[in-house]
Amino acid sequence: MRARGATIYGNGERLAELTLDGIASPYAFALMIPQSETERLLEAHLHGLGVTVERRVELLDFGLDADGVTARLRGPDGVEGAVRGAWLVGCDGAHSTVRHHLGMDFAGAAEPNDWILADVRIEGPLAQDELRIDWHARGILAFFPIAPGRFRVIADGGPAAAGDQPRDPTLAEVQAVVDERGPAGLRVHDPVWLAGFRINERKVAEYRAGRVFLAGDAAHIHSPAGGQGMNTGMQDAFNLGWKLALVQRGRGRAEVLLDSYSSERSAVGDEVLRNAGAMTRVATLRQPTAQHLRNALVPVFAALGFVQAKMRETLSELAIHYRQSPLSRDERRLGARVRAHGGGVAAGDRAPDVPLVDARSGAATPLFARRRGTHHCLLLCAGDDERWVPDAVAAAVRGAYPDLIDVVVAAPSPALREVYAIHAPTGVLIRPDGYIGYYGQPIEADRLLAFLATYLT
Repeated sequence: MRARGATIYGNGERLAELTLDGIASPYAFALMIPQSETERLLEAHLHGLGVTVERRVELLDFGLDADGVTARLRGPDGVEGAVRGAWLVGCDGAHSTVRHHLGMDFAGAAEPNDWILADVRIEGPLAQDELRIDWHARGILAFFPIAPGRFRVIADGGPAAAGDQPRDPTLAEVQAVVDERGPAGLRVHDPVWLAGFRINERKVAEYRAGRVFLAGDAAHIHSPAGGQGMNTGMQDAFNLGWKLALVQRGRGRAEVLLDSYSSERSAVGDEVLRNAGAMTRVATLRQPTAQHLRNALVPVFAALGFVQAKMRETLSELAIHYRQSPLSRDERRLGARVRAHGGGVAAGDRAPDVPLVDARSGAATPLFARRRGTHHCLLLCAGDDERWVPDAVAAAVRGAYPDLIDVVVAAPSPALREVYAIHAPTGVLIRPDGYIGYYGQPIEADRLLAFLATYLT
């Protein structure tokens, strides 16, 4: 289910509409899909790589030494055993056994409201291609289309009641909230999942402890506002995955690469928590005057182009960058770097897709198609200098890292010049996770190789 954007209503009146049209991606939509289906697809992909996911296997504890990790496990039959590995990655959720065993502080606080969640079928006048958010005097109600006729409904249940866990709602209670806060004429039925929950906003300071790492909800939990939780966790895993693979193969410098995982992703986690928390607080205002002021101001700000652009980049997570990372280096002239910070592309940013024309064959392909897989990609382009020949740079990089870096020599097309600000001979190194690691203009082989040697071998 492709959602084109979101619409916010205040007491039944349309306040703001956010569309994802125009974002710098071939995927200008929110992909609404049940988490169970995402898990099925990922598990099928793993199976194709020869990996079996073992369900109902419990991690009891683990021990660390200089060479690896020994984990004690208990299987579904109750039999215990040990597994030895070079590394341990805790992707084990908000109640992470790995995090608890490490004694890491999960700093933060609980959001002061109870919430209800319902996966239900809904009949009535509700769009299938957008998120609908209703701000009501009694609280927020949100509809997320996740299958034809089926929606994930989330609603604020008011200040948290006593007890550790709110009770699960009945279908009749969900219908009552929808009747009170949503558009008229909706009927909810056939529930797949009904649950009460509370929101915690917590995060660890460091994602790495020697040979052990945390990723996803084990490292950070936050409000579902913005729908960024699962994507953020998968980005954690991919960021760590390519670095850990290089180190395990003996092709990466362990301390630089693996420490960069925590510094890069912890900063992203901080930003996601801030944004999700702010959206939740705005949506759950209780004081009538504050609600009235919010509903009056939101349409004004939402009509501003730069606000729309900022919201699109934030919610799509295209605004995530690693400009301060030790794995990011921009060696362009000062003017080019200053212009990039005013809205251009810099080292550490996500590499936007552009159509590429091969400088020799003339074949046209999107950049995204050229950088599929797990290699780095070095994009070379002459820019305005028709005399420049990229052979020396290409040969030096291929000679040093033939199995790690794919070299693409592109003709200076208008799209490439505009998006990547290519005017002189330029080299753009794109990491396996799609972020720019190095920007050289004019590109020099020795300087690029010196940068690569800081984290590759």
